[in-house]
Amino acid sequence: MRQHGGVRSAAEDPQTATALAAHQAGALRWLGGGVMAVVLGVLLGVATVAVARNTGRSYSLLGLAVLALVLVGIGAAIAGVGALVRTARWRRALSGTTWRTGRLRIAGPAIVAFEPEGYDELDPDDEPVRLQLLSTAIWRTRAVQRLDGAEILAAPVGRKQWVLTAEGLGTLVGARRVSR
Repeated sequence: MRQHGGVRSAAEDPQTATALAAHQAGALRWLGGGVMAVVLGVLLGVATVAVARNTGRSYSLLGLAVLALVLVGIGAAIAGVGALVRTARWRRALSGTTWRTGRLRIAGPAIVAFEPEGYDELDPDDEPVRLQLLSTAIWRTRAVQRLDGAEILAAPVGRKQWVLTAEGLGTLVGARRVSR
């Protein structure tokens, strides 16, 4: 158990561990689905060539289906690998830091401001952490928007990247720090 002044690291929080496992499972689904699509595309291509050779007929629509399967499969596999890398990077970064509590303020469709505990909006030198969500998934963006004014947990996971979560959110959301 990694301690930070008697406090567990963010990665050791049970909800965080569950959210990281779910993120990793989603990444593996994307990767596995992509690999299966590529394999299916190759098998369909081989079968199409064999049938075309035996019958002497052309099957151009099947060729397009093969191309679509392979291209979509490659894209899904790349997305899965990217998500796996992100999960590993977040897990490593969260094991070296603790969660910071604060309020979330919505400033636009994918722009949020994290006001850490102790933030004073009347103090001109005190500024919230302005973040832009990394996710392009509409459901994830809407879930974060519903948290406007709610208490959340946030942790830096890189020089300009943060991870956000909240009670009942059930997932981690990546965000990039932005300037005004």
